[in-house]
Amino acid sequence: MALKWISIFLIIGLIAGCGNQSVISNPKEVEKLHKNQKTSITFWHTYNDKETDLLEQNIIPAFEKAHPNIHVESINLASNSELNNILVAQTSSKRGPDVARLDVGLIAEFSNKELLEPLSELPDFKSIRQRFQPEAMETGYYKGDYYSIPLNLYTKAAIFNQELLKDAGYSTPPSTMDDVLKIARKHNYTIGLGGLDTWDTIPYIESLGGVISDEKFSKTSGYLNSERTIQAVEQLKSLNKEHVINIPEYSDVNLDQIENWDELMNGKMLMVDEGPWFYYNLQSEEELNRALKLTVPAPFPHNEGPANVIGGENLVMMKGTKHRLEAWTFLKWMTEKETQLTMTKSGLIPTNKAAVDTFTSMQDSYHFPYSETADQAFSWPPVKNWSKIEEVYTYYLSEIFKGKLSVKEGLDRAAAEIDKLLADSDSR
Repeated sequence: MALKWISIFLIIGLIAGCGNQSVISNPKEVEKLHKNQKTSITFWHTYNDKETDLLEQNIIPAFEKAHPNIHVESINLASNSELNNILVAQTSSKRGPDVARLDVGLIAEFSNKELLEPLSELPDFKSIRQRFQPEAMETGYYKGDYYSIPLNLYTKAAIFNQELLKDAGYSTPPSTMDDVLKIARKHNYTIGLGGLDTWDTIPYIESLGGVISDEKFSKTSGYLNSERTIQAVEQLKSLNKEHVINIPEYSDVNLDQIENWDELMNGKMLMVDEGPWFYYNLQSEEELNRALKLTVPAPFPHNEGPANVIGGENLVMMKGTKHRLEAWTFLKWMTEKETQLTMTKSGLIPTNKAAVDTFTSMQDSYHFPYSETADQAFSWPPVKNWSKIEEVYTYYLSEIFKGKLSVKEGLDRAAAEIDKLLADSDSR
């Protein structure tokens, strides 16, 4: 681990010195100044292998061909937590990247820490913002300014084993969680759940009748610790104990040592929930065809109302960049229609409205359920303490499943602590 961090900081040290300083605000003057020299900008992200391949083999070369005076240095970090921690440290000391791909839930937090450059006054910002739905743009709005532009969306769908469904007498996947649980109990099937964080558990808790907060996500007391949510979490805990639902680390059978994907493909699980990378990350057409033969994706089963969370990443310009116009040029390129359509080959859902229209009309059978789920999903309003809220939520749910706290006590404590964090976010 120590060697990994050392190597990361060596990379950061090397790239921090790259590029030529530019504080000129007139694009024509920048073009004239840089006619015979290149400006290097750094882009930090957490794209997976397939996404990174599309970025580095297709998108960046096309950008550099169109903008020969700008070179883009792509830096791939292992996880969002790693990216976020290093971004805070390096940007605070004015050694951060020029551009980063940041989880939408963290935009307000980074804006509040004054780690991002405001975008509203940059050339043609008003026309660029018209590329996106107003709701998507709002994820980057903080205290009267815009600090990000939407890059991609994602959500989860339910992926069923077709043979198990057929054996249970179903030709199509069930649409409600009640029916899924009925099938699983009757035929001794298992449902695979990835973990206990918000992304993994909220769809199940909501489908089981629980509710996390008020509609504006300004209060969780009376919602997260309501009787209906307590019953939903009690049921989820009971389902895990009965082995109807398998949650890694909280199962007392060997399934916790086996990937849910493998169990689904091997006919040992009825359903898992996953993002579109389930299919797009397969290495060959043979593997994809096998997956399509053995599985079928469907919108996440729910009883009433939306039961899934929509996530995504936005592009930000980091505070202190010496290449604002070059970085802005790259941000705009990444959100153009054709660029975003290229990234759909990895399973990411575009944010550019023109790209969405094209994508919807051309999408393949296994991506459609994700788009349909996204239409039914809900997203959190941006709050500056989102990462802390996620930590609190996951910690108390973990304590509940370990048996260290009762469901009521754990949810009471979680709601009280989350409400304090939400109150601290009201200044937005």
